[in-house]
Amino acid sequence: ADLAAADSARACAALPGGTATGSDGTAVDVGQACDVLKKWDHTMRTSSRGALLFDRFWRGLTAAVPNDKLWKVPFSAADPVRTPNTLNTDAPGFATALADAVGELRAAGIALDDPLGAHQFVVRGGKRIPVHGGTESLGVWNKVETVWDAKAGGYTEVVHGSSYIQAVGWNGGGCPVARTLLTYSQSSNPNSPHYSDQTHLYSDGEWVTSRFCEKDILKSPALKVVRVHG
Repeated sequence: ADLAAADSARACAALPGGTATGSDGTAVDVGQACDVLKKWDHTMRTSSRGALLFDRFWRGLTAAVPNDKLWKVPFSAADPVRTPNTLNTDAPGFATALADAVGELRAAGIALDDPLGAHQFVVRGGKRIPVHGGTESLGVWNKVETVWDAKAGGYTEVVHGSSYIQAVGWNGGGCPVARTLLTYSQSSNPNSPHYSDQTHLYSDGEWVTSRFCEKDILKSPALKVVRVHG
């Protein structure tokens, strides 16, 4: 996003007549897409508008344009932090990928500025739970993979990606400070209260506090003690 979104929006706005030709030869009005890309917040949050458009565009662009032609300044091992840079919007595949992305979203009945979470989700108990994240080709660490099915109206449910997540640190005390999350929740039983609890937490960007030391365990509001006698 940081490397390519602004260049993409500018190149989009410079297309003659605000149109681009798709891979099937159809002229597509991409004018609205330029504004959506410009306003995108460069994240893959469930509320991000423009994330889905960029996702579909970038997949098409990287499939059509070889990596050594994708950037005007290619990757250099001598300058790994600042390269690659400057998207090669002159590449023949640029306008085509943009037209195809706009065309396929419209064909699926999806508005170009729909929030990501409206179309990237899992279903628990018959209800959709929005899911953030994206594929690693977008530079997203929060990996999520879905399957595009135009006939079904876009992406199907998330099929795999981030699963067990943990962040652990120390604050000078004797106990680690840990936050964990099991994105698909702890139970596969639809009748269990743990069937979707952590999936909802994941969707909302929240964590589970893990407690290691006795004093922290005793402070837990969810503490339940069961004494078993021989």
